[in-house]
This record gives sequence, C-alpha cells and structure tokens, in this order.
Amino acid sequence: MSVTTSIIQPASLAARLAPFRPKFGLRRAVVPLGIIALWQAAAAAGMLNPQTMPSPAMVASSFWQLIVTGQLWPNLVISLERVVFGLAFGIAAGTALGLIAGLSRLGEDAVDPTVQMARTLPHLALIPLMILWFGIGETPKLVLIALGASFPIYLNLFSAIRGADRKLLEAASMLGLSHAETIWHVILPAALPGFLVGLRQALGIAWITLVVAEQINASAGIG
Repeated sequence: MSVTTSIIQPASLAARLAPFRPKFGLRRAVVPLGIIALWQAAAAAGMLNPQTMPSPAMVASSFWQLIVTGQLWPNLVISLERVVFGLAFGIAAGTALGLIAGLSRLGEDAVDPTVQMARTLPHLALIPLMILWFGIGETPKLVLIALGASFPIYLNLFSAIRGADRKLLEAASMLGLSHAETIWHVILPAALPGFLVGLRQALGIAWITLVVAEQINASAGIG
C-alpha cells in the first residue's frame, strides 16, 4: 500500500499544481519583464541619467505623445513602405541566387564564392558609399535594405536545398519523376522551412538597416 501511495502521490501532486504553472508564452516573458522592472527601479532610484538612459515610463509617455499628436503614424507608414520595397527586392535577389546555387553545381561555382565573400562585408558600413553612388534619396535606403535582407534568404535557402532528404530523392527517382518534377514536388517543399527561417532573419535585418539609414539621411521615418 505504501509503495502504491509513493508512486501515485507525485503524479497527483503534479496534476494539482498544473493549473498554477505559467503557460509557455508567459514563461518566456518573465525575463524581459524582469529587466524592464529593474530598469524602472534603477531610474526611480536615481541611478540612471534620464538624458542618456530614460526610464521605461518616460519612453511610454513619449510614445503616447507621438500617437496623440499624430506624428507617429505618417512616419511609421513611410518606414513601412521602405521596408516592404527593400525587403521585396532582397527576397527576390536572395531567392534567385539561392535557387541558382542550390539546384546546380555550375550555379554554385558561379554564385556561391562571390556571395560568401560579399556577405562578410558589414552592409551598414557601405552607407557613405551608397550616398556617393545614389545620392540621399530613397534609392540608397532601399539598396541597403535589399542587400542586408538578401544574404539570410540566400544562405538558408541554399542550405535547405542541399540538405534535402536523400531518401525522398531516391523515392522520387524510383517513381520515375523527371528532374524538373523532382525539384518542384520534392526539393522545393523540403526547402520551404529553411526559406521561412531566412525570411524571419531578413525581416529583422531589414528593420535594423532601415533605422540606421534613416538616422543618417532621411527627413521622415521612425529612424
């Protein structure tokens, strides 16, 4: 009887505590919320200079003032347009290069070495050069966003194509699929998760590039 009780009791205790456990999304928010709380506490205690490190409350107040005065939305729309167009160009370029290099050995030899060398250059350091080439209008911003977004798309798509399951390729060959059918029905669907990972990374890089570019040569935008 004691053995049975010792086996069942932990399970019943875990079942009783299950409703009180924070959900997965809430658990992930604990550390960021804790950092914000410590930040606010340090600012309230006078440990931070509000001129160089404003408190979260001051940031929220400024954010609300931008909304009330109507200054936020026009600038946000302008920035969104830049991100959308720049990201579209970057996705198109990265996808095209990834398909060329991933689906052909000759394409890999022609494309991959150049892309691998170019991606080592910090694209944000090219801002002065972009201004010299394209002026201070919209073109340098779009080119920088497209350049920064194209590399994660290319790298993840190329890796996903080359990492396609060999068993699926063998099955396609045994079923008599042509090379084009194998690409369309097997390789590209298998590479889709990698492409989506690259897309998520490209979106983050696009926003970072946009903010930096707008701080240097823009009269409107969130930067």
